Amino acid sequence: MTMRRLEHARILMYSHDTFGLGHLRRCRTIAHSLVENYRGLSVLIISGSTIAGAFDYRVRVDFVKIPSIIKLHNGDYTSIDRHTDLHETLEMRQAIIRHTAESFQPDLFIVDKEPLGLRGELEETLSYLKTHGTTLVLGLREVMDAPELLKAEWAKRDVLRKIGVFYDSIWVYGPEDFYDPLTGFDVSPAVRSRMHYVGFLQRHMTQVDVPVRDVEGSYILATTGGGGDGADLIHNIFDAYHHDPSLKHKMLIVLGPFMPARKRRKLVKKGSAIPHVEIIEFDNRMENLIAGARAVVSMGGYNTFCEILSFDKPALIVPRVTPREEQLIRASRAAELGVIDMLRPEEAEDPAKLANALKALPERAPPSQVTSKLKLDGLEKITDLVGEWLEPGSQKRLTVVEGGN
Repeated sequence: MTMRRLEHARILMYSHDTFGLGHLRRCRTIAHSLVENYRGLSVLIISGSTIAGAFDYRVRVDFVKIPSIIKLHNGDYTSIDRHTDLHETLEMRQAIIRHTAESFQPDLFIVDKEPLGLRGELEETLSYLKTHGTTLVLGLREVMDAPELLKAEWAKRDVLRKIGVFYDSIWVYGPEDFYDPLTGFDVSPAVRSRMHYVGFLQRHMTQVDVPVRDVEGSYILATTGGGGDGADLIHNIFDAYHHDPSLKHKMLIVLGPFMPARKRRKLVKKGSAIPHVEIIEFDNRMENLIAGARAVVSMGGYNTFCEILSFDKPALIVPRVTPREEQLIRASRAAELGVIDMLRPEEAEDPAKLANALKALPERAPPSQVTSKLKLDGLEKITDLVGEWLEPGSQKRLTVVEGGN
């Protein structure tokens, strides 16, 4: 692909990241794709992830770390630093975000999933950028949450109306016939007309200077994403191995960086008694581990699902069901299309049922043999959409410049 040139164009991205790695990994994938396709473009990611620095970033992609806030299992938030009041932490985050926007002066601001930011922390910055001619883009996962849960959450801050006020464009990171993230909402025609279903975001093996972890022989990969709430799935896998001695597939288990230390120690001890199992804590090049696997067992997070599709792996998904139903909806829809096998958490607790599912998994047809519906052209479409907004002489850019807003 020939590189297009955007002289001194700047894109700011916001990834609030209170739990897990999903938002940051998605933002980083988009940022890397854009700098690969556009010379002269630089991207700055604002992230609340505690491990934003654990990843590699391409030239012209950087990040600003804001104080971390973590989401508890019940959906409440707390400062990661117990000595700092949550309100103070939110005020600090808000000030850093605003200051970053003022200093960086982006041409485009892409907000991941949280339209007004965590607890509304972006509103002031969105207003500032809107009056300074920045194009504002909201990026939504193809599945946000169960409609009644999302409606209740958004009603508190009048979110849907404010999306209409602030955002010039809404990108949905999935195909239109997979799922509508605003199912159940009364969305105005004006907002609907700004929605672009770009497709899933394709992943590639990462090029690395240091050798990639060498796993001998063929293996099934088990991953819980960030791992904050993934211990149950790994316990269930171990129980399946103990229950059924004929289950002999080699299994590589990635616990995730956010798994609590106590749970991690317990699992390492339990897993060490199973000869077919190898356990690692975290690898920042998950793409390479998934690419090398025969099959994948996972929870139903967005990034892992994109990786399963990108590397065309047979997969068994055991989705998280609380506090959000996002993973359950995604996995149910994918299972309905025949793309993956799904067990609900309570089904995975039955060791005989899980053992049978694991034994059958490597022989399962990969996604591409089941359907060609799940397009992975999101990054190409995003590249084109950015060009429409930012390339000199583009119609959209002229409209903004002429309109003076």
